[in-house]
Amino acid sequence: MEEKKNEKKTNLFDHNSIKHVLDESVTEIVKNKGFPEDGSFNSTGLAITSKLPRFSDMYTLTITSADPQSISAKPPVEFTKSVTKWFTKDGVMVEGLFWKDVEGLINDYVKENKKSK
Repeated sequence: MEEKKNEKKTNLFDHNSIKHVLDESVTEIVKNKGFPEDGSFNSTGLAITSKLPRFSDMYTLTITSADPQSISAKPPVEFTKSVTKWFTKDGVMVEGLFWKDVEGLINDYVKENKKSK
């Protein structure tokens, strides 16, 4: 069976490998949503952090303002979900599900400012 070229596959027993694949995808998604990687534009930009504790399947993704003191800074948003939701039993990433979750979080972050006004 031939692997697809753009298919993201990981070793489900390798904690660092799983986190790396997810973090790389987050970078792609954020760029795709129109946020530059260096965040040097009119708004404060995004600071994105992720956690996947050893011996845990719970991945936490947090989006905050790169400059929390700025007048245009927004409240941070985050989710914590099991990585088992985004990978098949063979270790292939189900990118559509992960993209949906991350894009939802970015949308929540972007909307936060509108609620507070």
